[in-house]
Amino acid sequence: MPDSASLPPDPLPPDPATTPLTGYTEAELLYLARHASEYPPAVGQAAGHELQRRGLVPSPEAAPPRLAGPPEAADPGGVAATLRGVFGFRAGYRATPALLWLNLVAYLLLGLAGTNLLKPAGADLIRWGSNYSPLTLPGQPWRLLTSTFLHGGFGHLLLNLLTLVFLGLLTERLVGSRRLLVVYLLSGVSASLTSLWWHSQGVNSVGASGAIFGLYGLLLATLLRRPASLSRSERAALGLFVLYFMVNSLVGGLEAHTTDNAAHVGGLLAGAVLGALLPPPRPADPKPAAPRNA
Repeated sequence: MPDSASLPPDPLPPDPATTPLTGYTEAELLYLARHASEYPPAVGQAAGHELQRRGLVPSPEAAPPRLAGPPEAADPGGVAATLRGVFGFRAGYRATPALLWLNLVAYLLLGLAGTNLLKPAGADLIRWGSNYSPLTLPGQPWRLLTSTFLHGGFGHLLLNLLTLVFLGLLTERLVGSRRLLVVYLLSGVSASLTSLWWHSQGVNSVGASGAIFGLYGLLLATLLRRPASLSRSERAALGLFVLYFMVNSLVGGLEAHTTDNAAHVGGLLAGAVLGALLPPPRPADPKPAAPRNA
């Protein structure tokens, strides 16, 4: 087929209504089709139809039908994926989901025992292990820990679990699962002891907030002790973010008469001290790919 450059630079435009294009050569038809913008619209259309009639270009009708592909897989995202990411166990994220499940199971067991889950009675919480002054230190010190897995209602539980997820995702990858679990439990016990000391007239306290404040202290101590774990901008942003939530929680506790702020402070100090004293985790070997609410 001759190249279009060998044609005259500007052939006279035909009139398809009076001059059929059947007598035009293939090169002329191709030239008219390629330069259709330079001619009336009918010229380009007529050139295209003639090329299709001669079988030089495929017609729309002759185009093979598009076969339907396999059905697309369902989107793995959504609520189910989020729940799996929060409550599922994986490398570098084991202590946090374990603590989430322990708090949830304790709450559900209260309900199965007939306790009002929206507003548990103080007597019911005492039976299940709250930090109750007349019983804890005289002979039942285990209440220092069990009280950290009990909650005074659904809202109290939800707030603590959301905060635990937030801090767990930030902290566990920096300090390791074992250290996070140890600091959480010891901070919870320290928070319960601080609550008993502060409320000398007696207290009946439940909630994970004291242990969670220990994670605030642990994270801040880790950022100060191991600045190389994050970039300078990341440390600044994360530090301000954590301080904002921590201070906001403390101020909110001062405004709510049922909040055990003594437990918050005790847990925070314990977490900070433990974060400063515990040896940092060794680098992993390379592997292939009503009651007072604490």
